[in-house]
Amino acid sequence: MRTTSLRLIAAVLAVAVFSLPALAGRKLFVSNGQTVYVPIYSHIYQGPKGKPYNLSALLSIRNVDQKRTITVTSIKYYDNNGNMVKDHCTDPVSIPPMGTREVYVSERDQSGGSGANFTVRWQAEGGAAVPVIQAVMIGTASGQGISFVCDGVAIEEN
Repeated sequence: MRTTSLRLIAAVLAVAVFSLPALAGRKLFVSNGQTVYVPIYSHIYQGPKGKPYNLSALLSIRNVDQKRTITVTSIKYYDNNGNMVKDHCTDPVSIPPMGTREVYVSERDQSGGSGANFTVRWQAEGGAAVPVIQAVMIGTASGQGISFVCDGVAIEEN
């Protein structure tokens, strides 16, 4: 159990470190709000028989504005068919400057399927730096591990 936890922590740290170069080239963009699409993978297929390999997913919403608070008004989780599985934000959530909010999807939760996704709607009075919204997927089984990051993509300006 302890070994699995240490592997999971090491995988998360590795993903975070490897994501830093991608953020370095990011241009500052200010918005009053957006709807952001974030792909999530509950599992991926592996091996010659295409066996599902279950993954946990962590949706991370990071307010990178150093002065302004952003408000998340919607976090919806959808399955392969585009059906909403769960609404993770029934009340607006404020994220202070340089703060983060997360949503965790267990590797046991296969309700979304391999084509699952989140939509995140956020807003800021007077505009704020566009938050970094990503999903980190991690899976460990039989001494093997996999982890990767998917960036959110703005699909609508509010």
